[in-house]
Amino acid sequence: MRSAMRYSHILLTEALSEGGVAVDATMGNGNDTLFLSQLLEDQGQVFAFDIQEQALQNTREKLTENQAPENTTLYHLGHEKMEEVLPEDIQIQAAIFNLGYLPKSDKKIITLPETTLKAFEFILNHLAVGGRLVCVLYYGHEGGEEEKNAVLSYAAKLPQQQYQVLTYQFINQIHCPPICLCIEKIKEEH
Repeated sequence: MRSAMRYSHILLTEALSEGGVAVDATMGNGNDTLFLSQLLEDQGQVFAFDIQEQALQNTREKLTENQAPENTTLYHLGHEKMEEVLPEDIQIQAAIFNLGYLPKSDKKIITLPETTLKAFEFILNHLAVGGRLVCVLYYGHEGGEEEKNAVLSYAAKLPQQQYQVLTYQFINQIHCPPICLCIEKIKEEH
């Protein structure tokens, strides 16, 4: 069986097509940004966000080292501010969030429920039919349980006529195994 992170990549791959738009809402060390960039090649666009300068540096290095296509725009902004820089009419096919903190960095700088849910709202309002918002929740840190509960509660209340919502998690593992959440838009709101 695949880890939550590996399964998130399968879910993203299925949602993206040539010329698509993807968002990495928490670029971190650049792994998902690179994955999306390589998946879309020169035919699509990737927009990546993070509040930490170190995340931008790590991501730039990763993209350069792997000779990634020049289809990525990096923003030194929190994901809750993506509406300030992305086009009003953007249609997003895939978005990825990794919630928690930047590995090998300050564990006090974490994602927060209020900013995450604001970013979710923006993504869902601009998600194409068949598009997916995928979120890997790492919650074994201070504040993590609160964010996990807020995100899962929010997702559980989405109307089933418009969205399909899935969770994927190993339930017999210790130390707060990550949860992969996927929200797929199946119909526009009327």
